[in-house]
Amino acid sequence: MPELPEVETVARGLRKSVVGRTILTVALGKTDFMDDPAAIELNLPGCRIEGVDRYGKFLLLRLSRAPGAEHDGAGLLVHLGMTGRLAPAEVDCVPEKHTHARFCLDDGRELRYTDARRFGRMAFLERAELENVFAPLGSEPLEVSRDDFCRRLRDRRARVKALLLNQGFLRGVGNIYADESLWRAKIHPTRLGATLNPKEGASLHRALQEVLRQAIAARGSSISDFLDGDGRPGEYQRRHRAYGREGKPCVRCGAKIRRAIVAGRSSFFCPRCQRAPRGRSETRRRERRV
Repeated sequence: MPELPEVETVARGLRKSVVGRTILTVALGKTDFMDDPAAIELNLPGCRIEGVDRYGKFLLLRLSRAPGAEHDGAGLLVHLGMTGRLAPAEVDCVPEKHTHARFCLDDGRELRYTDARRFGRMAFLERAELENVFAPLGSEPLEVSRDDFCRRLRDRRARVKALLLNQGFLRGVGNIYADESLWRAKIHPTRLGATLNPKEGASLHRALQEVLRQAIAARGSSISDFLDGDGRPGEYQRRHRAYGREGKPCVRCGAKIRRAIVAGRSSFFCPRCQRAPRGRSETRRRERRV
């Protein structure tokens, strides 16, 4: 599933290619992943795309619904799911298989949404509805301060891997970048958030932001289906140090990378660099010291 770097890559491409364009017509295919297809067909024609924002793993096309008017907070919300792609195309190009939405633009192109598995989401939402969607989301990982991040870690007894995946804790982080950040910070994924000392918390905060920024610069990771707006795969998968490397040597110490199920997801880690908790009694002692 596309995570923060992949979605940010798509958002940046769309900002360059479709902001300022007006949607003339809408053509929908399969609509089972759309909240209200009729609302999309009714509201989008005539709208000008004023901006493209990212909220965690969500894309938001901000719209104005009258010529010359500023956007009033309404927008088209898009979640790419596992295989979704939102990109412009020339109108005379034959649509790819599994193209389920086509937005004809005033410059002769179409903004097309393709999604083979249709695990994504698309919805036209008013300002209040958008606020309800975004309200449960946690902090933006690239903006949260070190002190706030560490404080919130200390307040949580969940495993640190589960916390990183929890969209109410941080928005946009998924399995790939959680594993990569924990490896870089030398923290085992089963550690409890409350057991991380200030130095470890600061290290994880720094590692997470470094990994995300580097992944964005590399246009994300293409594990299977992800392509950017120009149809190019990301390149950060070439720099993975933990994710998907089970049985391969750790580039830092040479130990073989292991895989375990943590928070219901496959987690990849180095057993030597990322020391596992010593047991329940040791964990309790460390919790009392924090």
